[in-house]
Amino acid sequence: MAKKDDGSRVRDALRVGGELPDPGSTPVGPGKKAKALAGLESAGERLSALQEALYAEGVGGGTRRVLLVLQGMDTSGKGGTVSHVLGLVNPMGVRYAAFKKPTPAELRHEYLWRIRKQLPAPGQIGVFDRSHYEDILVPQVSGLLTAAERRRRYAELNAFEAELAEAGTTVLKVFLHISPEEQLKRLKARLVTPEKRWKYNPGDLEARSHWAAYQEAYAGIFEKTSTPDAPWYAVPADHKWYRNWAVAELLIETLTELKPRFPAPDYDVDAELAKLKGVGVRS
Repeated sequence: MAKKDDGSRVRDALRVGGELPDPGSTPVGPGKKAKALAGLESAGERLSALQEALYAEGVGGGTRRVLLVLQGMDTSGKGGTVSHVLGLVNPMGVRYAAFKKPTPAELRHEYLWRIRKQLPAPGQIGVFDRSHYEDILVPQVSGLLTAAERRRRYAELNAFEAELAEAGTTVLKVFLHISPEEQLKRLKARLVTPEKRWKYNPGDLEARSHWAAYQEAYAGIFEKTSTPDAPWYAVPADHKWYRNWAVAELLIETLTELKPRFPAPDYDVDAELAKLKGVGVRS
């Protein structure tokens, strides 16, 4: 019997398609911290090699790139994921952008204006810490979008991501799924640990008080914007070690499928080697 191709094993297991996995579960891959940490170390070598090839391809004139979109409730680990997963690769090939409340200058433009300014260049892995989906989430929970306006934004975001795909961008959308119980622990840890207080925002409690409304808003997003060009993946995030392993594997599977290629040299390698033999160093 032929061995089953597992090149999309993690993506298949975590792709959103109905009920989300339990935030504390480990639906695919290592179920223990030690194995996940060892797996992440191994993943780092594979991810780094794939990213180098993608970056070199871009330098050589290629147009392909990857955009990792990270969404999740406060304390779900968007920043931690960036640190532990993207920290495994060469920062030259990464473009990071965090989207907070729009500034007055940004509000003078349509909502995708600030998103477009932060898109990755060819050969880069772009990372959005929050994203264009905030422009549905927050207004919906705040009661500022009618049902018709929400439907229009779903359509606009689907069209935007189809445009990105057409231009060579692979969009990888990840929802970091944390439980309210784990969020409470992390919020408390930020308050009682002096070195973590800088992460705390009193506004996080306001968002927490609307937990059910946010979950409803996310459910609508998953239903209306999970497309063949840009499906959603739900990563259980109560265990930081599992979250990091899963996102790394999602990136590896995505890049492996792209098969990035180092560009062929535009010079004669043998001729250049011959020149090296005859070129000395002047004193």
